[in-house]
Amino acid sequence: MTVDHTGPAATARGYDVVVAGGGPAGAAAALALVRAGRTVLLADAATGPPPVGEALPAAARVVLRDLGAQDVLDERHHLPCYANLSAWGSNDLAAQDTILDPHGHGWHLDRGRFDRELREHARLLGTEVAEHTTARPAGRSGDGTWTVELRGPGRRRTTVRCRRLVDATGRRAGLATAAGARRVVHDRLVALCLTLPPSTTPTPDASTLVEASPDGWWYTALLPAGHRLLARYTDADLPGARKGGTGLLTDVARTRHTGARVSTHPWPAAAVRRAPAHTVRLDTVHGDGWIAAGDAAAAFDPLSSQGILTALYTGMRAGQAVHDHLGGDRTALTRYAAELDTITAVHLRNRRTFYGLEHRWPRHAFWRRRHTAGPTDPADGRPNTRPDPIPPPGVSA
Repeated sequence: MTVDHTGPAATARGYDVVVAGGGPAGAAAALALVRAGRTVLLADAATGPPPVGEALPAAARVVLRDLGAQDVLDERHHLPCYANLSAWGSNDLAAQDTILDPHGHGWHLDRGRFDRELREHARLLGTEVAEHTTARPAGRSGDGTWTVELRGPGRRRTTVRCRRLVDATGRRAGLATAAGARRVVHDRLVALCLTLPPSTTPTPDASTLVEASPDGWWYTALLPAGHRLLARYTDADLPGARKGGTGLLTDVARTRHTGARVSTHPWPAAAVRRAPAHTVRLDTVHGDGWIAAGDAAAAFDPLSSQGILTALYTGMRAGQAVHDHLGGDRTALTRYAAELDTITAVHLRNRRTFYGLEHRWPRHAFWRRRHTAGPTDPADGRPNTRPDPIPPPGVSA
């Protein structure tokens, strides 16, 4: 099903819920709601640069099974990951393989395909999906019903009605911040990403690799089509964050392990992609008629390797909370908020622990900030009010 953008506003269609955002969190919220019997419109704006490729931990199988979407993981399209390697606190490589993981191996995703298949699964179960469409609240009736403006391909507009909104618009949290929620930012981490062409010397090693460096850390992993993702993580105000491809090539060549991994791949002419990677949380994740999920609610340091898993889980829980709230459960939304508080607290606590394991460059600003940060981060002067979940690094890039 698709949305007709030609109908007049006077005949606006009505839904229980409009979900803004077609990534993993939005699709998970839609799946949870439609499986509970709610009528749902999922609006996927598809704005911004396409996702490059991300690691999905094995535990995500549990959430996908609970959503009835376990079939979206297919080895024909996504690359199994059997080990995570890290040089952290030492020059030596440590390995964490998946042989003892009860959920099996993780995945290096074809992220675009993964997102599309989640949305398609939601569509097949009854969600109405509006592709390349933004959703913007245009008003509220006395009975609490929202009027939502949809702007689709060719800037065509129409309006729909709904009882509740789910903000799954990513880090910008467009609906929630417009409703008065405040973004609490904990650091300045940014990612400099390059996708390298396939190697001239094929390698069977699909492990992730994380390597600490004086001004941040590096991540690299194969992608499903044989390309390789290279990412440098540093703070936005440090010199490394302003380097282009040549500077990135020079710096990665100085590393002990990452440089060797990327050396068999041709260096691309494409520009380095710069993306936010800071930890951020909304001060409130629900309000009058709306709820936030995924990165819109809380986005974590990619070192945790929990980005997509957290998006799927919080999307599912947000959908369940909205369903329960519409059914008369007055505590459903506050329980969801409390769960987000716990997830964020665990993340920040574990993040401090893991960064605290690296002491080779104590005088460098990147590490000094992470070793001294407390209730208020002295490096940024920003509130550090809630914590991170970090196993040995796998990374969501």
